[in-house]
Amino acid sequence: MAKKYKMKTNRATAKRFSLTASGRVKRKRAGLRHFMRRKSTQAKRNLRNRAYISKADEKLVKSLLPYG
Repeated sequence: MAKKYKMKTNRATAKRFSLTASGRVKRKRAGLRHFMRRKSTQAKRNLRNRAYISKADEKLVKSLLPYG
């Protein structure tokens, strides 16, 4: 019997992105590591929310996450 192979998930991508039920790709926002004193409270609060990657980059990221 022929052996069935599975595609490997790129682990670095899996730790940084997640897929929604509708197929969009979520990411964390940059800018929360340092220089926090000069950012306003509202700016820091908005950076906590997740964002979606652009449509142009979705194909690349989804190819690295074959099983969601």
